[in-house]
Amino acid sequence: MQLQVMNSPFNQEQAELLNRLLPTLTESQKVWLSGYLAGSQVISDQGTQEVTSAVLPAGNIGGAISKDVTILYGSQTGNAQGLASRAGKTLEEKGFQVTVSSMSDFKPNNLKKVQNLLIVVSTHGEGDPPDNALSFHEFLHGRRAPKLDDLHFSVLSLGDSSYEFFCQTGKEFDSRLDELGGTRLYHRVDCDLDFDEPAAEWLEGVIKGLGAAQDGKTAETQQSATTTAETEYSRTNPFKAEVLENINLNGRGSNKETRHLEISLEGSGLTYEPGDSLGVYPENDPVLVEQILKEMNWAPEETVTVNNKGEVRSLQEALTTYFEITVLTKPLLEQAAKLSANEDLNELTAPDSQDKLKAYLNGRDLLDLVRDFGPWSVSAQEFISILRKMPARLYSIASSLAANPEEVHLTIGAVRYDAHGRERKGVCSILCSERLNPGDVLPIYIQHNQNFKLPANPDTPIIMVGPGTGIAPFRSFMQEREETGAQGKSWLFFGDQHFVTDFLYQTEWQKWIKDGVLTKMDVAFSRDTEEKVYVQHRMREHSEELFKWLQEGAAVYICGDEKNMAHDVHNTLIEIIEIEGSMSRTQAESYLADMQQQKRYQRDVY
Repeated sequence: MQLQVMNSPFNQEQAELLNRLLPTLTESQKVWLSGYLAGSQVISDQGTQEVTSAVLPAGNIGGAISKDVTILYGSQTGNAQGLASRAGKTLEEKGFQVTVSSMSDFKPNNLKKVQNLLIVVSTHGEGDPPDNALSFHEFLHGRRAPKLDDLHFSVLSLGDSSYEFFCQTGKEFDSRLDELGGTRLYHRVDCDLDFDEPAAEWLEGVIKGLGAAQDGKTAETQQSATTTAETEYSRTNPFKAEVLENINLNGRGSNKETRHLEISLEGSGLTYEPGDSLGVYPENDPVLVEQILKEMNWAPEETVTVNNKGEVRSLQEALTTYFEITVLTKPLLEQAAKLSANEDLNELTAPDSQDKLKAYLNGRDLLDLVRDFGPWSVSAQEFISILRKMPARLYSIASSLAANPEEVHLTIGAVRYDAHGRERKGVCSILCSERLNPGDVLPIYIQHNQNFKLPANPDTPIIMVGPGTGIAPFRSFMQEREETGAQGKSWLFFGDQHFVTDFLYQTEWQKWIKDGVLTKMDVAFSRDTEEKVYVQHRMREHSEELFKWLQEGAAVYICGDEKNMAHDVHNTLIEIIEIEGSMSRTQAESYLADMQQQKRYQRDVY
């Protein structure tokens, strides 16, 4: 089809040029041209339109900019998944065709077909990918990874700067996609615990990179969506919930203190499913705040601006409710060194002192910092501007909404220990154990976690491994299964120190066994026997039956400490599969990896 001068705005010469050019263009070139023109800045001058400047995508990307965008997330607690979903909705509002998927659900062989790829991924443990990113990460860094010369990508990385390998997984994805020939739509952004603003800036940069043009309708839709989001309770707008009960679950004489909290959701509109978590914004210990104020010779009532929105609070309130003061990070010490003339601090943060810095950070807090490297000749405003916003604490929900309408329950172990000559206390756990009473309020929000969910089929057998406070989500699983009348078999492995004082929710488990809601329960109380016995030992004792359940399609859930317990249980599962299934180690590992791919092996670990 040729362009006719009589029904077009082009003169004869322009029409001839276009008619010669158009038939030679590929489909991808036509798509790129249309996006290029849509992204051009058009101004009106005395009734005529003139293209004054064409806005090329960031990085001077050649070739087509497709309207198809694939967003892959790797998420352990749900933060990366939530950001990926929101980014998808924003891009759809701007006319893009978006696919949002967990990395574990994405077929790696389809990567060659993707033109625009956005990665949103957290870093877990000691620089490891989240569980649902493991297989994709392994594929991308393996020999089978394809050349990706036509790929445009960008990475949003989530992490915690108090860990040595901050945002390591995101850095690895970004570097590898570049090595494979991909071109960045926008540079990688590494987010600390307070990730909302940098994530929004990243998405804005990505949209510019994609050459998106926003029309009036899209702007109106986006504004409406933003307004709606702000009226809902969320991580950035927590609900102030009343505490109904606060009970110590441990018996007299226990070495532990585990609090059972019952919290009202009345009037919040918040809902959750078993496997979700509750975010809690705690307050710092007033004694620690007072010690810092005294050490720095600051007046508690002095006002300071706490963020770039201009929020003003008293110094005492800011240190109590807004800033993190119990954890030191490498970026914090590097910023503090710029404010100080202290030679020891400058030496500690020098590039060749990384091992010493790492050792210093371990187990110390803001009071240690100001005492060790004083005196400080800076204003309170200057000093607090380098502090990190206090992050919420996430706890696995220990109740079913169906069984406890408008309530949410938590199981929180009090954290106390000595380090560097002082007693240390967990911020939220000690608030709950020492200063929180029924009738008090806590700022909370629901953290949905699709990576730790009961099977869709209620007849599926489940195996639950949760020592200590890791028992919490399995209480919610059992309450839910009792309410829904699920018929699938269930088996719990629970462990703690002493049977008499530390058998959390003992009467509830015994009732569920009696009523047939829980099929089987094995316990390990490590301090009641001469040799310490843990949950993985009980699993080995029942290896034949456990493997039989796996063969029947059982789903396995692990909740608790990642570094020790979850690691040991993971290896025990592989050993059981290897022995009972007469497999090689490699085959057993592949069996468990397949279970993970099928969502039959899920972990809520911390």
